[in-house]
Amino acid sequence: MPLEGEYQPSPMQWIREQVELYESSGGTQGTTLRDTGLPVVMVTVRGARSGRLHKVPLMRVEHGGCYAAVASKGGFPRHPDWYFNLRAHPEVDLQDGPALRAMTARELAGEERARWWERAVAAYPPYAEYQAKTARVIPVFLLEPER
Repeated sequence: MPLEGEYQPSPMQWIREQVELYESSGGTQGTTLRDTGLPVVMVTVRGARSGRLHKVPLMRVEHGGCYAAVASKGGFPRHPDWYFNLRAHPEVDLQDGPALRAMTARELAGEERARWWERAVAAYPPYAEYQAKTARVIPVFLLEPER
């Protein structure tokens, strides 16, 4: 069942535009990161404090029907806001092209994180650069289909 609630558009114009294009096309357009041609998925999360819905385009890192959500924020010292939202509300909607799925997120550690980090860097090599420029360990969540 899709998440329900009030949608809070991103303050960043390029994200608002990508979300609008992705959703208005039924997931057939806006499916790549800006001008890179690399695929993204659209993740809907519930705000930790506001309870409003937020939509975040994230790099498509998929394996066996599960997806990684990498909280890189370009290597900035602080986690992205959606990291805190996922920690508070792990139930998300993930749209991969036209397919919409209800998923549950959990933060990874140890060997499991290492395996998914490797997959993430293979899908989007700048993740390695982002990790090199920050002192924090970039969190990786696994988004798994609800059972």
